[in-house]
Amino acid sequence: MLFDPTFIAIMVVGMVLGGITTWYIKSTFKRYSKNGLARPATGAQVAANVLRKSNLPIADSDGHVGASAFGKRPVTIARSTQGKLSDHFDPRSNTVALSEEVHDKSTVAAAAVAAHEVGHAVQTAEAYLPGRIRSALAPAFSISSSMAVWLIIGGFFLYGTNAFLGTNLMWLGVGLFAVAVLFQLVTLPVEFDASRRAMVLLRETGTLTAQELPQARKVLTAAALTYVAAALIAVMQLVYWIALARD
Repeated sequence: MLFDPTFIAIMVVGMVLGGITTWYIKSTFKRYSKNGLARPATGAQVAANVLRKSNLPIADSDGHVGASAFGKRPVTIARSTQGKLSDHFDPRSNTVALSEEVHDKSTVAAAAVAAHEVGHAVQTAEAYLPGRIRSALAPAFSISSSMAVWLIIGGFFLYGTNAFLGTNLMWLGVGLFAVAVLFQLVTLPVEFDASRRAMVLLRETGTLTAQELPQARKVLTAAALTYVAAALIAVMQLVYWIALARD
């Protein structure tokens, strides 16, 4: 299996796609991190502005909320401690975590990323269905993504001595891997929708000028391509694992 030309080809394609998309998002972010905003606002300020536009309350550093809470769970804006391009939204704590180059900078790239993460906060507040499905799958994904391949490989080598046990072990691994693939597929509409919301909010709040909006879209498109590539690679691997288990 490990020397199967098909398996090797899938691994090579995966590494190439992963490398290209990683390079593309980093280079695009770096490029538009050099473009300061015509209407200066840090990523944290952009996040706060688009949260207000979305009628979502903002918690201060102590977790307190202003007088107008709109009857919704408050969102915290914080610095991410995980390094560059570690921006994310945590639905458990309802926190928009922004990396230093986004939280503290007034650039097109920072504004785009900050608004995108707020898009996820809006999805949570509105109980956006794909987002709810993704959150429900998240615990299973963390387990399946780490165990699936080892079960498949273990079943493959066990097949020679115990065909029944080896086959069932492989199919168990395939099933777990399918859960991981489903998680990545569901992630696509979640990410695309967050970017769509971000562009609408950046325009409606007047955060970006007409010249800056297309630049922000390029940043968000580059980020989306990493999820597309990951999903494509995962589907290719799943098809291969299914073929292997059937043989």
